[in-house]
Amino acid sequence: MSDGLKCRSCGEGTLSEVLDLGIQPLANNLLTEADLEKEPKFPLRLMVCEHCWLMQISEIVPPVDLFSDYLYFSSFSDTMLEHSRRAAHQHTEDFSLGSENLVVEIASNDGYLLKNFKELNIPSLGIEPAANIAEVAEKEGIETIVEFFGTPLAQKLAAEGRGADLILGNNVFAHAPETNDFVGGLKALLNPNGVIALEFPYGVHFVERLEFDTVYHEHVYYFTLTALNPLFARHGLVIFRTEQLSIHGGSLRLYACHAGTRGIEDSAADLLNDESSRRVNKRSYYDRFATSVDSIRNDLLAKVTQLKAAGKSIAAYGASAKGSTLLNYYGLGADSLDFVADRSTHKQGKLTPGTHLPIQPPEALLQEQPDYALLLTWNFADEILAQQQAYRDKGGQFIIPLPEVKVV
Repeated sequence: MSDGLKCRSCGEGTLSEVLDLGIQPLANNLLTEADLEKEPKFPLRLMVCEHCWLMQISEIVPPVDLFSDYLYFSSFSDTMLEHSRRAAHQHTEDFSLGSENLVVEIASNDGYLLKNFKELNIPSLGIEPAANIAEVAEKEGIETIVEFFGTPLAQKLAAEGRGADLILGNNVFAHAPETNDFVGGLKALLNPNGVIALEFPYGVHFVERLEFDTVYHEHVYYFTLTALNPLFARHGLVIFRTEQLSIHGGSLRLYACHAGTRGIEDSAADLLNDESSRRVNKRSYYDRFATSVDSIRNDLLAKVTQLKAAGKSIAAYGASAKGSTLLNYYGLGADSLDFVADRSTHKQGKLTPGTHLPIQPPEALLQEQPDYALLLTWNFADEILAQQQAYRDKGGQFIIPLPEVKVV
């Protein structure tokens, strides 16, 4: 189905619907009791451009409503901390970074990544629109600009002599509605021989592993290399290297530079060929997605119904954005789940968007000992299962909802 909407990247293709997730709350808009009567909700539909094949949502919520005050702190995940440490050391070695260079991170959160460069004595600068999170980074000695990134800010920094030798953007690129402005900003900020390294959930994994819960209003785009090459070329940049990562259920790290400064490596060329063989540039590739998502939805609802009929108690783990999408699309609320446990102290004591489940500390699993816990943050399954071994030793079991329903 098409509404006549045009692609936000190429401006040429018409968007056609891939999956309709209904009317959804903002996935990170955790609530108090006083908020329940005025909770905003918006349509959430995944579309694809049939010209450049960029997946994107149909309706945009202004970023200022999403990110100016934010409750996701990356430092609460041990997996993210280790991933960032390794990445910082890898980038430093690969691009010979030292005290004369500048690393700029877009959406730098609480400084969890840039602190590694500080320890390596490499100058850094964070750009973070959420003032509450930027404050935490500043207290850790990470210089942070509280602003949204785009071409105007990039040009201002470059004019001040603060061009970047390495620009980092982890799980932010897909959040920027004005994607041409974002990539134009990368071009403007990047020093002549500099490198851009962006990480984001990979569109091929997203489709083939049925990761529909990655869709929420913050995530405007779902990227493949097929869709990104023309976007970067439009701004005089070239993607010269790619790496596939396991984090977040399957991510892509791309490296880009000014056109003509580096040769395209095999990793980028091979990935583009692989996407072509999978027919990423054909509508049929996306047609199977909605049908498969409905199938796993039915599987989980059947499992929950069976367990509740047997008198079993069920909680959930992970008050995440992806968890919000899953719970609201599946219609799982207080009738099925007792509470949600989460490690972030910034989330505890609040209510989940749409479903209004109380968020409690992880210790609640041991105190309440529900028979089962639905693992909403399944992308960190290994970390969480290890952390909750005591709950499991007492007989508690986790339900992992994706990419297939299983109990562990």
